[in-house]
Amino acid sequence: MTQSRHALIIANDHYDDQGLKKLRAPAQDAAALAEVLEDPQIGDFEVEVVRNAPADVMRRRIQGFFSDRRRDDTLMLHFSCHGLKSESGELYFAARDTEMRLLDATAVPSQFVRQCMSRTRAGRTVLFLDCCYGGAFSRGASVRAAGDVNVLESFQGEKAPGGQGWAVITASDSMEYAFEGPDLAERSAPRPSVFTQAVVEGLRTGEADRDEDGEVRLNELYDYVYEQVREENPNQTPRRTVEMQGDPWLAHSRRGRIKIAAATTPSLLQAAIDSDNPVTRLGAVTELSRRLREESLPVAEGARQALEEMARNDIGQVAVEANSALSVIRLRPSPATLDFGRVRQGSTPEPRSVILSGHPLARHCVAQSTQRWLRVEPMPNGLKVGVATHTPGHLTGDVVLKGVADETVVHVEVTVESGTGSVPQRTPEPSEESEEAVVVHTPPQQQPPSGPPTRETPPAPPRPGEPPRTVGERPERHAPPTRTGSVRAPLLAAAGLALAVTSVVFVVLAAVGAMEAVNAQQPHIDDLRAQFADNGVATSLTLCLITAVLALVLCAIARHDLQAHPRLYAPSPTSVTRSLAWTAKLLAIPAFALGVLMAIAYPIVSGYL
Repeated sequence: MTQSRHALIIANDHYDDQGLKKLRAPAQDAAALAEVLEDPQIGDFEVEVVRNAPADVMRRRIQGFFSDRRRDDTLMLHFSCHGLKSESGELYFAARDTEMRLLDATAVPSQFVRQCMSRTRAGRTVLFLDCCYGGAFSRGASVRAAGDVNVLESFQGEKAPGGQGWAVITASDSMEYAFEGPDLAERSAPRPSVFTQAVVEGLRTGEADRDEDGEVRLNELYDYVYEQVREENPNQTPRRTVEMQGDPWLAHSRRGRIKIAAATTPSLLQAAIDSDNPVTRLGAVTELSRRLREESLPVAEGARQALEEMARNDIGQVAVEANSALSVIRLRPSPATLDFGRVRQGSTPEPRSVILSGHPLARHCVAQSTQRWLRVEPMPNGLKVGVATHTPGHLTGDVVLKGVADETVVHVEVTVESGTGSVPQRTPEPSEESEEAVVVHTPPQQQPPSGPPTRETPPAPPRPGEPPRTVGERPERHAPPTRTGSVRAPLLAAAGLALAVTSVVFVVLAAVGAMEAVNAQQPHIDDLRAQFADNGVATSLTLCLITAVLALVLCAIARHDLQAHPRLYAPSPTSVTRSLAWTAKLLAIPAFALGVLMAIAYPIVSGYL
């Protein structure tokens, strides 16, 4: 069953009854909220807007909105209008033709909305009420609401029988004003209300995504809206009531930092990281530094996390080396400042390139513009930055780059000179944030298919009148290069490990034979030489050196084969090969070094003792 998401926005700012004050915000509320909810990269809702409708039309659209839904559906209903309370204590939503003395016939009762919500089969329903309760009446109007308006009491109690429940978030409760803009001045310019503006901005910018997991959830949005509204106007207090299982997501976030699922650290490397010997841990830092440069992002991310832990908690020298290793994944855009100079209004300046240097993990980031006139497109080794020239004046903005562990900006400036003749259609003013975001990553052929990042920020869609942008290939949408399942490298690495173990055995045999020869305490040099020969010291040393060298050679061949033919190997054989080769080196190098020392000492001891 396919999940669907539907939103109904009801906005009423004109009223036939002269006792009801005209509202300024609902039209802007409806347009701004519909835009962000319809955006497939943010809300991905099917949106219907009902504006200045009579009460019977409102009731019909509301009931139809909740009917014929399925358990996987998510519904969002938003009211931006006057909220009224009858003398009997019932809450109503004002329609265009509402008459204050005929609320039952000409307004929409909250009880009707509650019944529709309780009967729907939809899994999740969220109701936003941006209603002006205390400011519902014009000056001099003889009609007043009876008593305080406790909005949430009208939506508490039952749960939807076919779904997981509902949540209600209201702009204000009791007799508070739901402020429109900075105040309630009659001549203030139209703009979204404080509450709806906070909802729109929290979803559009992704600021409401507090845990940066790529999704804006209900509780996160409420916390964000509450803080924004209270900061803007301490006299307005949003409220909520929740009769719902879990914490549903309401929108995708385009702002959070990239997160990559880290590959598991090999057990031998983890043992070296946890070792009590500082020298062993320094060796682990060296291996982690190598893994940090891997083309496999999960492998590199696992190494980064381990190095950060050592940098925070290990002793001085180990922490210094870990910090030094982490410096290779810093974001280094070149250039860090772009100046397009003076351009003619309506022209199309050539985009500028910003190159990201470093290893794959250092280049994998989110590029996000802070102004609407900035255009960002990814390239295999960085990004292209363009500017829209519809708005004249000196424009400044930034492209924010966010990687897994670092953040920086590319500053952009351009001076747009007014042209002659007709002026092209204007884009939003530069002061308005754009939050256009794209993912910059290494080319797909360099990406192993061991698992894409757990979350990647999707690019914003083209705006009306703007040609489609090339966003580049996305790792989660394109199949990785075909792997033929070769086992040559793993077999070479396994043979190398076997030879490395053999070299350790031979060096131990040589050491034991030498000790036994010395302990025999023979009085003559010739007898000592004979003891060395009888115990096979020279033979063991020779075999130790040969097997150690062969082990290192086979491991080098296996690693070279991985790098030269990456398409031949799937993630599992690649990981196994690297683990085997690393273990073989860990054994063969010490065995070879001991064997060389013993080979040097052998003629000296046998000649002078």
